[in-house]
Amino acid sequence: MTVTSNTLRSFAAGILISTSLIGAVYLFGPSEAKSTGKVESAKVEKLSEDDMVKNLTSKGYVIHTEDQWKKQLQAMNEKKEDKTAEKKEDNTDGKVIYKTMLTVSTGMTSIDVGNALEKANIIKSGLDFYKEVENRGVENDLRPGTFEVESGMTTDEIISTIFK
Repeated sequence: MTVTSNTLRSFAAGILISTSLIGAVYLFGPSEAKSTGKVESAKVEKLSEDDMVKNLTSKGYVIHTEDQWKKQLQAMNEKKEDKTAEKKEDNTDGKVIYKTMLTVSTGMTSIDVGNALEKANIIKSGLDFYKEVENRGVENDLRPGTFEVESGMTTDEIISTIFK
């Protein structure tokens, strides 16, 4: 099929006319969309606060007022402070021990685990950890899950916890 200059001009003129019409409707048309009235069957029901709370609690949500929420946060902070004070009392040698919950997901590598442990101050070097895992030949035996590790653990303990 050959495209002649008249065909090309006709196509360009059609594009120009259609964009002009669309622009005119956009600029000079109504500023707000009006309802056609065909959706009258959908009822808009306004619920009271009590009805909203009942609906949400029946679906398993827990509803708190702002005051209840603040009291709960304050109680949680007090529990954290108590646990921190207990940990400080237990640690008598003065050495800081870091604890973390490491979540290993499917697709993670031992390099990712080493980097995560290094960021959590559990180990000094993620690269050294990876090399140790590789030397033992367990780099493909990573177990998905959540593990509690701390900086007081040896490399052997960490590897036996995270790897199969």
